Amino acid sequence: MLSLLPVLLLAAAAWAGRRVRPSGDDWCFLPVVREGGLSAIVDTFYSMDNGRVVNAVLVWSYARFGVAGHQWFGPVSGVLVLCLLWAFIATVLPRAQLSAPRGVPFLVASMVTVLFLLGSPNTYKTFYWPAASVSHTVPPVLACAAAIPLLRAASRRGRTFALLTVFLAGLLLGMLSEETSVVAVAVLGALLLISGRVLPPARRRFVRCWCAAGIAAVLISGLILFTSPGARHRREKHGAASMLDPESLLASLRGFTDIAVACVTTWQYLGAVAVGILLALLDRRPRGRTAPAKELAPWAGAGICALLVSGYVCTVITYPAFGQSVATSTRLWNDYLLLYLLLLVLVGVLLGRGWLRHGRRIALPLATGAAMCGLVCLSLAMSLGSLDTDMEARAQQWDAQDNWLRGRSAAGAQVLPYQRLPISKMTEPFSRRMAWPASCVADYYGLTRVTQAAGRSWE
Repeated sequence: MLSLLPVLLLAAAAWAGRRVRPSGDDWCFLPVVREGGLSAIVDTFYSMDNGRVVNAVLVWSYARFGVAGHQWFGPVSGVLVLCLLWAFIATVLPRAQLSAPRGVPFLVASMVTVLFLLGSPNTYKTFYWPAASVSHTVPPVLACAAAIPLLRAASRRGRTFALLTVFLAGLLLGMLSEETSVVAVAVLGALLLISGRVLPPARRRFVRCWCAAGIAAVLISGLILFTSPGARHRREKHGAASMLDPESLLASLRGFTDIAVACVTTWQYLGAVAVGILLALLDRRPRGRTAPAKELAPWAGAGICALLVSGYVCTVITYPAFGQSVATSTRLWNDYLLLYLLLLVLVGVLLGRGWLRHGRRIALPLATGAAMCGLVCLSLAMSLGSLDTDMEARAQQWDAQDNWLRGRSAAGAQVLPYQRLPISKMTEPFSRRMAWPASCVADYYGLTRVTQAAGRSWE
């Protein structure tokens, strides 16, 4: 029953997706896909933007449907995230020697999904904006899913499939998201370092080969991305060559410190700890059968190290493009935020096992954990309601202006005014820092250029 709360919240968030309208980079993607299709957007990304070929394919997959593609992206990606995390967690639990009732893995997956997609300070950019989601929200979930064949491999054929899967996933990930690639390499490297301590000898060699295959694939595709014309153009544009300067490294450290403080002080993330406690308390194994610290503490330590290292490196590589705003561009956190949430679940499991080890009654912590999950869902529902109101207001204005611009363009107009319709700190034409979306808006409507409107021209 407790799973109904996050599921209903996700359903409400998906329903609100019908109010999404293009903004920011969407203005530039839509005309390219409309006029040139898949080959045009791939060439644009590879030759000019950033070199992320797989990212371009995902952009094409939703932009080819126009506005409808943007509206459906949130619900489709939300279901995908939930299903993949459900499969991942259900596969991990037996390996962690946890025997929870059938519905508990789904509860954990749904809570983590809600926190990951809706717990961000800027839910719109995390969940509803497709351009950010395909770069920073979906990739870490896909990386998690690549571990499922490893966890299920029980035969030679299964081990071969796991190796092929992680290698292919690494190749795709390297050309999809540099930041998630950094996190993946950090996690795989940490697993290599602790494999001698946490893995049985019979499985140790295979897991090490699996980690090496994943790291090699990410490095190969990362090299292809790094040498692409688009990546070179991006580095020249943002002065990325200076990212290793002491001043840049220090500024990145300050930015990552601010990000870490923001994550640690976001009380809603306690929902991940709470669901971890519930997971441990509902374990059907006999109490005191194993020592929790001996089983899971090394995993927690390695995960924390991977989180800190990868989070800082992600901040370093994004600092040249974002500057001081790297600490406030919350979508950039998502590449390692999922790892943070999974570690919080692990912390909750350790706390729950500690409680059980002392033979205490579980009624009170069960009730407390359930109440915390409910309180977190209620808080996120209130935030979502406020965002939905803003999205509805913008959708109405966007549709009215869209109809007006299309009508005037069809009548032969070449220069028309455009009224800015910002939402959730999204980039709009004529913003203080960026004017480039204006030319993309003109291309979208078949105009020579658009000018900044003083008021609502469509009224």
